[in-house]
Amino acid sequence: MKSLLLTLLFALMIGSAAAAQTPFTAEKFQQAQAEDKVILIDIYAEWCPTCRRQSKIINEYFTANPDSKIQLLTVDFDSQKDWATHFKAPRQSTLLVYKGFEQIHFSVAETSKERIFKTLSDAEQAN
Repeated sequence: MKSLLLTLLFALMIGSAAAAQTPFTAEKFQQAQAEDKVILIDIYAEWCPTCRRQSKIINEYFTANPDSKIQLLTVDFDSQKDWATHFKAPRQSTLLVYKGFEQIHFSVAETSKERIFKTLSDAEQAN
């Protein structure tokens, strides 16, 4: 019974964090910009271990901050090359933060939980 409850709790945590993630489209990005939202662009690749570490940290942030208003848009590095180029991502594992039309953060291969949490928290406070 205890393991079943832990499994359900874990599934709920993953589900709530995943709900904040949306595949990138130009329309979603432009709409979020027009609404002056804080937007996290996560340029990832399924095969990338650094991306997996970043994703885990990002999910932890949204789990710890369930009322976050940050819109997470994920760009697939392999299938959305034009957008990776548009965002000047030198490689997968690039994170960008926008406040409306203004880019306020850019990092590559950042896996420090403290730095990612601070970046997102600071961006949220700017909102």
